[in-house]
Amino acid sequence: MAKLIAPDCRQCRREGCKLFLKGERCTTKKCAMERRPVVPGQHGAARKRVTQYGTQLREKQKVKKAYGVLEKKFREYYEEAERMKGVTGENMLSLLERRLDNVVYRMGIGSSRSESRQIVNHGHITVNGKRVNIPSYQVKVGDVIAIKENKRDLEMFKALKGMKIIMPKWLEFNSEKLEGKILALPKREDIDLNIQEHLIIELYSR
Repeated sequence: MAKLIAPDCRQCRREGCKLFLKGERCTTKKCAMERRPVVPGQHGAARKRVTQYGTQLREKQKVKKAYGVLEKKFREYYEEAERMKGVTGENMLSLLERRLDNVVYRMGIGSSRSESRQIVNHGHITVNGKRVNIPSYQVKVGDVIAIKENKRDLEMFKALKGMKIIMPKWLEFNSEKLEGKILALPKREDIDLNIQEHLIIELYSR
């Protein structure tokens, strides 16, 4: 299966912003964006003229890397968002937010989206009582997301018990029961990443 293999910190530097790919490390002084906030490579610090296409492309790449999605799947999200009622850009971001791996990350079960994707892949998560190991699974309002009963004794999940976790208002998570619920569909204001989705829509509309 294809996947992104570039070092996480290098991806953040290339996009010129924190993508929070390494969890807690991204909030410390060890973060590469704090130490070397320039594009990687020999000529990274040199000024370059950026075209309109280049700006749109970088915005798309930034969102793809943040959510850990490759081009084919990302294009599918755009096409699905275009068929939905409402604003295409906001629809696309909502679809990305509703990915199971992202929900696991937002609930604080995983420290980063890549770790959350691994947790889902390994079959540690259930949706409405059934094991789901597909990171791109789309959650719906009312779905109950929980850590599988026989996996709750793992050290990484024991540490969650009693922990206060800050999360978007469209989600809730009970750290004692180790289960959460989808309260509503995510709205544009619930997405904290600095994204200009109209640039991505313009790129795909060319």
